[in-house]
Amino acid sequence: MRVILPPSETKSDGGHGAPLDLAALSFPAATATRRRLVDALVDLSSDLGASRAALGLGATAVAEVDRNADLWAAPTRPAVERYTGVLYDALDFPGMTAATKTKALDRVLIGSALFGVLRAGDPIPAYRLSAGSKLPGSPTLAAVWKPVLREVFDGIDDFIVDLRSGAYQNLGRVAGAVTVTVVTEKPDGSRSIVSHFNKHHKGLVARDLVRTRRRVADIEAVAAVLSDAGQRVEIADPTTVVVVTD
Repeated sequence: MRVILPPSETKSDGGHGAPLDLAALSFPAATATRRRLVDALVDLSSDLGASRAALGLGATAVAEVDRNADLWAAPTRPAVERYTGVLYDALDFPGMTAATKTKALDRVLIGSALFGVLRAGDPIPAYRLSAGSKLPGSPTLAAVWKPVLREVFDGIDDFIVDLRSGAYQNLGRVAGAVTVTVVTEKPDGSRSIVSHFNKHHKGLVARDLVRTRRRVADIEAVAAVLSDAGQRVEIADPTTVVVVTD
């Protein structure tokens, strides 16, 4: 089983790894596209106004542009430690035992607008690029990544649970992957899609799937793992698990 997580806008600084080496990253079919996008971001960083427009940054976000300027020279750290925020707090990679961390490094993939898809342990620098960003003179990132990620995902011979948001799924969909929808149920029985806590609950889903000793190869096993962990789940259709919260 593989679990694909979304990235996060927030990223930790620094790191102790050597500067970015694209050859050290997983899924070499994406290397040429990664190089093109990294070079484009570095070039774009020389123009603060253009960077802010392309990346959707506010007037005070100079540090984000500086990160992109330094992409080839900045220190790296494992992707699962680089991305931060609500989902990654719930996953709690730092708090895992050594054995569970080994499982996470094997099972977790992370979507990325800059790198396409990564393994949890792939060493990357901090950067700023979102799925909805539009680099000057380039097609949309979806147009750039779809043919590349189709090849990458077709080469993964394993059951996949895709927890990416819609924008990142649009960069490259995984045929047959199980997805997770989080809903809240009110006392009257009505339901609505969770927005604010969606990332938190998906982080818990990922944590439970990483920790399990079950062999997970179908949607019924996904639901069983989450149920065993205390989550209320339903199978909505052949590829969708619904997590129900109060």
